Amino acid sequence: MTLPDIPLSPAGADRTFQVDLRGLVDLLSHHLYSSPRVYLRELMQNAVDALTARRRLEPAAPADAFGIRLYADGSVVRVEDDGVGLTEGDVHTFLATIGRSSKRAEKIAEQRADFIGQFGIGLLSCFLVADEIHVLSRSAATPEAPAVEWRGRGDGSYTVRTLPASARPRPGTTVTLTPRADAGEWTRPAQVHTLARHFGSLLRHPVAFDDGTGGPGAPVNPEPAPWARTYPTPGARSRALAAYGAEVFGFTPLDTIELDLPAVGLKGIACVLPEAVPAGRRHGHRVHVKGMLLSEQAEEILPEWAFFVRCVVDAESLRPTASRESLYEDDTLAAVRDALAERLRAWIARAAASDPDLLARFLQAHHLAVKSLAVHDDEILRMLLPWLPFETTDGHSTLDEFARTHRTVLVTSSVEEFRQVAAIASAAGLGVVNGGYTYDRELVHRLPEIRPEVSVADLDPATLTAHLDPVDRETELAAAAYLALARDALAVFDCDVALRTFQPASAPALLMDSREARHERTRSQLAREQEGGVWGDILGALRQEAPRAQLILNQLNPLVRTAVAIDEPELARTSAEALYGQAAMLSRRPLRPAESSLINRSFLDLLAHALRKDS
Repeated sequence: MTLPDIPLSPAGADRTFQVDLRGLVDLLSHHLYSSPRVYLRELMQNAVDALTARRRLEPAAPADAFGIRLYADGSVVRVEDDGVGLTEGDVHTFLATIGRSSKRAEKIAEQRADFIGQFGIGLLSCFLVADEIHVLSRSAATPEAPAVEWRGRGDGSYTVRTLPASARPRPGTTVTLTPRADAGEWTRPAQVHTLARHFGSLLRHPVAFDDGTGGPGAPVNPEPAPWARTYPTPGARSRALAAYGAEVFGFTPLDTIELDLPAVGLKGIACVLPEAVPAGRRHGHRVHVKGMLLSEQAEEILPEWAFFVRCVVDAESLRPTASRESLYEDDTLAAVRDALAERLRAWIARAAASDPDLLARFLQAHHLAVKSLAVHDDEILRMLLPWLPFETTDGHSTLDEFARTHRTVLVTSSVEEFRQVAAIASAAGLGVVNGGYTYDRELVHRLPEIRPEVSVADLDPATLTAHLDPVDRETELAAAAYLALARDALAVFDCDVALRTFQPASAPALLMDSREARHERTRSQLAREQEGGVWGDILGALRQEAPRAQLILNQLNPLVRTAVAIDEPELARTSAEALYGQAAMLSRRPLRPAESSLINRSFLDLLAHALRKDS
């Protein structure tokens, strides 16, 4: 089989991709940028980068010699800078070639740290709100070069022409947009000013805004970042940072934590939330890169366990993604995340050592966050485990308080198990901690690392049963017939029945039945049902001696004393079923269908018996 000849260009010449600019702009608007509002951020970013390059040319110029001016009057939006500007050759190279950026010029490795962006597609974002972009520029690097004008249109065409120096007396660049009718939401004067403050409030270059009414231009960033200012006292600094956090996030922080990582030029604050948040819920953080707002939802700046804070930071060396709306996941970001996590640990340590009132308020709101951290962080475990609150048979208590009265601490494996035994264990003098909540069981077992004099063990039903007093032999013999009928009635639930005395006397019965035991019995039942099949062999291999549940009747309870004296077999069985059902409901675990049916049936039978007796 031979392949057909395929015609080629002369000498197999390469061809150039044809770019549909309208299609590219649609792609940017729907898949790269989150909103058309980013056009102003891109223009401001280009202006900042131009100023950075101008500063490198003239490092001795005053700090406020170069700035950015914004103008919006409803008919045009204009962004003007005193930056390095462009020559005619630069315009052809950088504005007429999609994907090319002046920041990819020679020595890019040296330049990269000085610029916010690294992509040459930012100017295209202007086509999200306008059909034409007008650029007027004059180069500071080549002062003798004429001014140059570039007009780019949404259909992919553009024109370039040189102008006399009088068209642009000073070096720099002016970008002018004539908004489309459907872009008014983003180009009205008030909105442009709002967006400028939103994106550029922390920029290091002066930015002014003019709404065309003839008044003085409003400063967009009148003050440096709050952490970069000087304050008369540490208290004044703390209050100013807290006020800034409240302005940015809309809540008054429980405390503010200053963040400073000189290696990557990062500064900022972490605001401790005053109220608890759902476990695992991650808040977005406000991240600026070289003063320009990158993202308000940057989750990746902190580890998952730090959901008790919200941060606002400004960094020099973090790398933005192509959309410049999130951070690129690289080794630098990973190192920053680890370093910020260490700052949060240090704050917790300081609070534990020197501010017990702050620590108490923090733990009251965020104990779950701290527990998640303590599981994996030995330092936090040693500092805070004794102070963390747990549900115990002495009520809600810290482990430090609980260990003072209970040298042996028992911990349940589930919430339902704790609720089953709490009242009886407390009356018996046993110290039991509810280990059914997230992290609690694992943390309680690590208590001896902090308090070596304390021992911790899982609660075994036999342990509790051993603390229940047996009845005397005569009482046991008198109740033997009833107990036999009760065991027979409850055999369907794999439940044994015993008679003991325990406090409180108001509790008629205690159902000892762990989740693991129920699972094992279910597995054993499946194995019996599948006897002889493949699944039967598999389940049979896993089968152990299934532990039985145990219904412990309380001889101190008047109702139980009456029940064990019943000599009518059917009524005795019904009373045993009713006692089992009541104990199962008190355990607060989900009832099986058979148990729900038993509870209904026993209630109706007892009601019918009472009505017959009255009649």
